[in-house]
Amino acid sequence: MLTALEKNISRLIQQDITLEKRPFKYIAEKVGASEEEVLATIHGLMTKGVVRKFGAILRHQKAGFPHNAMVIWAVSQDRIEIAGNTLASFKEVTHCYERTPPFAGKYNVFTMVHSSGEDQESVIHKLSQKTGITDFKVLTSIEEYKKSSMEYFTDAQ
Repeated sequence: MLTALEKNISRLIQQDITLEKRPFKYIAEKVGASEEEVLATIHGLMTKGVVRKFGAILRHQKAGFPHNAMVIWAVSQDRIEIAGNTLASFKEVTHCYERTPPFAGKYNVFTMVHSSGEDQESVIHKLSQKTGITDFKVLTSIEEYKKSSMEYFTDAQ
């Protein structure tokens, strides 16, 4: 059973977090707690498994990155960590993760690549050269759809 504070914080963190210097302080003011209490409560919810994931959703086209592609890479198991760290080090890569099981039996590293002025093919070519990975597929974003999260707690609860 969740406490009233846990429910109130959950209601707020399932929504868009305000773009402020100290967003958890803002949440604290809304729920009548300290910033430290809010952070400790979120940590506690994650430890209990109530909150499994906490992350940002980038609306890339609104953020000024009109060229976007999911690039999937076939990486040998012994090079996954090195390749992942190398790919993630590029400023154009916002997501980089290992997928298990591999897609199509071999594409096991996925990256989201964003670019604005530079040619997207050029960016992907640099990624391939730097990692030495030549077996990859490019899935290009044509349109950005609405991104939203599940809401488990509403004001009515």
